[in-house]
Amino acid sequence: MALRNPVFNSDAFSQDSRAAQTYPGYAPKGAPSPAYGAQTNQYGQPQYGQPQYGQPLTPPNAQNPQQAQNQAQWSSAQHAAQQAAYQAQMEGMYAAPSAGALETDRMTVEDTVMKTAGLFAVLLITAVVGWVWTLGGTFDPARATSYSIIPWAVGALGAFVLSMVIIFSSRKKVRPGLILVYAALEGLFIGGISAFFEGLYPGIVVQATLATVSVVGVTLALFASGKIRASKKATKIFMIAMIGYLVFSLLNLVLMWTGVVQNPWGMRGALIFGIPLGVIIGVFVVLMAAYSLVLDFDNIQQGVKNGAPRQFAWMGAFGIMVTVVWLYVEILRIIAIVRGSE
Repeated sequence: MALRNPVFNSDAFSQDSRAAQTYPGYAPKGAPSPAYGAQTNQYGQPQYGQPQYGQPLTPPNAQNPQQAQNQAQWSSAQHAAQQAAYQAQMEGMYAAPSAGALETDRMTVEDTVMKTAGLFAVLLITAVVGWVWTLGGTFDPARATSYSIIPWAVGALGAFVLSMVIIFSSRKKVRPGLILVYAALEGLFIGGISAFFEGLYPGIVVQATLATVSVVGVTLALFASGKIRASKKATKIFMIAMIGYLVFSLLNLVLMWTGVVQNPWGMRGALIFGIPLGVIIGVFVVLMAAYSLVLDFDNIQQGVKNGAPRQFAWMGAFGIMVTVVWLYVEILRIIAIVRGSE
């Protein structure tokens, strides 16, 4: 049984059952052909349904570096919302019937890898811009006299809003240009928040980057070897955990804004047996992000197997970027909490 991207529903993934749910008039093998007159697109495929748009989150009105923890907390809710929306909206995209005769290009693993690499190249370039901008024109955090929150605020808000547009419009048309702009905005956010925490805890960016690469590499190796696979039951648990984490992040953010919790990390700073709650939760979130990667890889694999049009490789690359950025931010926060409590 195959499943969707980290942000995909966990309904049964057999081609007949999914097609019967997604396309009116679809009949499995051996059943009568669907009635004539069904609305189709230019390739003879059934039209996708119109998604319902969710409401974008609004970032805090941060004015100074002391609100960095608020910004990081908001980013957690933001990425959790992206993952949940992506999971809910992208059901059946790669499981759709193969493109018609007019569509000659097909999605491949190699093409998806190249597009993913291209997106991360764009992210790294704008991350440098966000880093220097945050530090007031210098590259060395030790020489910075002030910090600007503009790059991460603009990058985080812009990336979140754009991701919602990409997710909800992808069933009609995949827009590579918007995905590239999304990568650029994520770069501003990552560069800005990384520069700030590097100023507080020198070396933290290298630590978080190495940890992120390690998690991604191990997950990919285990998936490629067939030792880990997505399952319907695990995906349901994943979605429940995602919703719970989103609620916790938003509640923690509200408590921090209203001053109910004075700790810079909110409820994450509370100690349980001498261990910050943020570290305990962070470990579980990293495991969730790793499973999210498994769903990403599985989704790409199913897209290639089902002969999805080549343009959907952009969505595979987009899904991986959303997950990896989420993973990096979570690991960055875990390290910051640990080093801040020393």
